[in-house]
Amino acid sequence: MWLINPPQVREAEVFTQMPAAFRRTGVRSAWADANRGGQPTDSFLEGPVFDAAGNLYVTDIPFGRIFRISPSGDWTLIAEYGGEPNGMKFLDAQTLLIADYQNGLMVCDVASGVVRPWLQRRNSERFKGINDLVFDRAGNLYFTDQG
Repeated sequence: MWLINPPQVREAEVFTQMPAAFRRTGVRSAWADANRGGQPTDSFLEGPVFDAAGNLYVTDIPFGRIFRISPSGDWTLIAEYGGEPNGMKFLDAQTLLIADYQNGLMVCDVASGVVRPWLQRRNSERFKGINDLVFDRAGNLYFTDQG
């Protein structure tokens, strides 16, 4: 097959790796029990989002953690709570909106690390498992609820 304009070849390079101090080697979690057949996992990173300063924020689903990774590759634990955080978006410069599989929509103050509910179902109904979220140009929120 001949291509007039062959696709450009790109290679991924490792930017950073989770420091050993943050790995939960050999530790079981409810998430690993449900998704990995009970095999322990040291982390499962998701939900990447950047702030205005170029810091990368990621969730660690099995252990309910949110990390900030600086442009130089340094890791900081922002929050750890009883949940399974997945997708994230910034509501403002200091507040992350989190799609949490266990708890619904949560918010995290990145300065204090405090995580609290943002939207829960009425009459004690639970979401089935919020996975990801996005805002449209008008500021409307859309999210997926598995199930």
